[in-house]
Amino acid sequence: MSGSKRGSVKKVVLAYSGGLDTSVILKWLQTTYDCEVVTFTADLGQGEELEPARKKAEMFGVKQIFIEDVREEFVRDFVFPMFRANAMYEGLYLLGTSIARPLIAKRQIEIAREVGADAVCHGATGKGNDQVRFELGYYALKPDIKVIAPWREWELNSRTALIDFAEKHQIPIAKDKRGEAPFSVDANLLHISAEGKVLEDPWVEAPDFVYSRTVDPEKAPDTPEYVEIEFRKGDAVAVNGQALSPAALLTKLNELGGKHGIGRLDLLENRFVGMKSRGIYETPGGTILHMAHRGIEQVTLDRGAAHLKDEIMPRYAELIYNGFWFSPEREMLQALIDKSQENVEGTVRLKLYKGSVNVVGRKSPKSLYSLSHVTFEADSVYDQKDAQGFIKLNALRLRLLNRQKQS
Repeated sequence: MSGSKRGSVKKVVLAYSGGLDTSVILKWLQTTYDCEVVTFTADLGQGEELEPARKKAEMFGVKQIFIEDVREEFVRDFVFPMFRANAMYEGLYLLGTSIARPLIAKRQIEIAREVGADAVCHGATGKGNDQVRFELGYYALKPDIKVIAPWREWELNSRTALIDFAEKHQIPIAKDKRGEAPFSVDANLLHISAEGKVLEDPWVEAPDFVYSRTVDPEKAPDTPEYVEIEFRKGDAVAVNGQALSPAALLTKLNELGGKHGIGRLDLLENRFVGMKSRGIYETPGGTILHMAHRGIEQVTLDRGAAHLKDEIMPRYAELIYNGFWFSPEREMLQALIDKSQENVEGTVRLKLYKGSVNVVGRKSPKSLYSLSHVTFEADSVYDQKDAQGFIKLNALRLRLLNRQKQS
């Protein structure tokens, strides 16, 4: 296999975590393609130290190493626009993994242009959604880019084969990687996900050690905690009166949500490639933010606008899940969503308690709520007699239908 593709690629930008898989990929690219490898490691808030990735890349002789903190861009330009839509895939999943992929793809392409690379490479398997998300992003931004997907090309089709390759090429292996990993993990500032191994039987409850961002709701504090979130144009801008940047705000909500066991999800989902898979997701801050955004929309969004948003949301969420962030239809839907958010401002108060988050108050200078219209006391703004004609007109077709049935 070695040297079989020499000359077909001169320089490749690899999405590099520094873990076993991408370290093997790095060496495999060098031996198989005989090309220069440029590494890109993104700090998306996964909570891991990134300097070891630099040292590992240097050990492989990599000259151009990009390690970037993209947390603010991630939340501001990807997470927040998605949350304006209240996006949930299959009614439950807040799309934590899906929304990170277009940002990584975008930076890889930008770096490829900067360093004159003719190819990009990712470490996603040939069975999952991520290969689709990465590559649709690559092709949307640079149509002529060459894409290398090692898991679809190489013969290293097992953990044992990977470790053998690593040992043969003196690639350091963390001790816990020498055995079978109990499950696969992906993390960023929005969520952490776990798949595979101990989670593959959908009837068996996920063991507690799978969860890392949230305490067991049963062991969460016995006293509820209240939090106030302020919004402007549909985006959260402050927590408990303190103005925060997008990434700092989500970090704060993660702390609060994690402490109270909020945001756990056990989902059997439909992958884009056709199979069903089971994932355990923890999205503590995102779950609070989702509920808060719904809360502020309740008081500021017109009924027609709110219902239209809810109608298009599943389509929008599916586009993100399937990897079409850079598609014209996602951008069209985004424009519609963003238009709806012009007056979505104000403050929401939420109650956090043992895995639950509930909106308990909302106020806004742009409020559409009129106490004088809904009061059960006497009022001078609504003539209840008007309802009779409204009901009669709406009942007309039903009455005609019934008469036709009787005849």
